[in-house]
Amino acid sequence: MALSATMISPSTNCPLIYKRSFPAVGDGRRSFPVNMPNAPSFLVRAQAKRGAALFTKAETASPVDLHFEAPLKIVEYPDPMLREKNKRIDSFDEDLNKLVDEMFQLMYKTDGIGLSAPQVGINVQIMVFNPVGERGKGEEIVLINPRVYKYSRKTILFNEGCLSFPGIYADVERPESVKIDALDINGARFTVNLSGLPARVFQHEFDHLQGILFFDRMTEDVLDSIRTELQALEKKYEERTGLQSPEKIETRKGRKVAVGFGKF
Repeated sequence: MALSATMISPSTNCPLIYKRSFPAVGDGRRSFPVNMPNAPSFLVRAQAKRGAALFTKAETASPVDLHFEAPLKIVEYPDPMLREKNKRIDSFDEDLNKLVDEMFQLMYKTDGIGLSAPQVGINVQIMVFNPVGERGKGEEIVLINPRVYKYSRKTILFNEGCLSFPGIYADVERPESVKIDALDINGARFTVNLSGLPARVFQHEFDHLQGILFFDRMTEDVLDSIRTELQALEKKYEERTGLQSPEKIETRKGRKVAVGFGKF
């Protein structure tokens, strides 16, 4: 996610910095820690399990879809890759591990705390995050083919940024907590309840996997505060590629905002 490691809550104007570190399970990237007496408060419940997918499968990624050349680079708005459908993963091999390693490396390099595969030009359903935002601290979480079971009715307004929108920050309203289902780096299925910052990071990255960008969830007033900056990115894209911008923020005017996981 393009949320930075230090985030400011508009309601308190205080930095929200997660500095707590805790031991990893296995290789540190399997799933959330389980049965830990001192687990962080944002880990309400985690249960690793194997089984059939609980949701309708999208198109499956091929080895070609997972091919990449290091180093990875951030894909910026309005690149159409950010709006593409993202394929499901069904092969858990060394190539997948290499991609995840590169994603974490880029995330830390760019001072992020989360990153999704489409943000590096690979349209598959993978997200990585670490709420601490520092290598060697916190927990490196890998979620593959994530799905949402349910989310809270209570919502929170929070100031977000995005690595695909460099230097742009604005308020986004999202559910306070969410229950999800996903596969870990080894293909083991698990469910977990998230709240607080991890829930916020997950929802931001999950939107990316659905082709939804953070400004899609902003009110018109909030969007007006960053409209000029978005137009500058559209112009930058046109100058760099020689192509017309695939989308214009002006067409977003009057569009209904969807909170939570509503469709647009």
